[in-house]
Amino acid sequence: MEILSSRVILRPGDYARTLEFYRDGLGLAIAREYPGGTVFFAGQSLVEVAAHGGTGASTAFDGAIWLQVRDVDSAAVELALKGIPIDRAPKQEPWGLIEMWVRDPDGVPVVLVEIPPEHPIRRDSRWSDD
Repeated sequence: MEILSSRVILRPGDYARTLEFYRDGLGLAIAREYPGGTVFFAGQSLVEVAAHGGTGASTAFDGAIWLQVRDVDSAAVELALKGIPIDRAPKQEPWGLIEMWVRDPDGVPVVLVEIPPEHPIRRDSRWSDD
């Protein structure tokens, strides 16, 4: 099987409020819009907010949306100025990433991650002398 692209699809309880969170709150750029939905660029992935296809029974989402940012402290200030509550302030985790957690209007966890220069994710192993 060949995977050509991917995205996270959210079916929120309140489409307009969730759209506003991702568009205005997080500042994600719109990739495309269609009747009843909006697809956002999220780095190398896409996040789609859809006003259709849900059961209406629950908006539970067991997971998180992971978004890499250049400077998580600056992101924290920006979100605070926009009135977005921060669930967990930026801190360096035992695995080396600097993470901050917020939630969208339906409670979907969104982790904003800064990758320090010395972290293995940032190293290009093709140029290592090891």
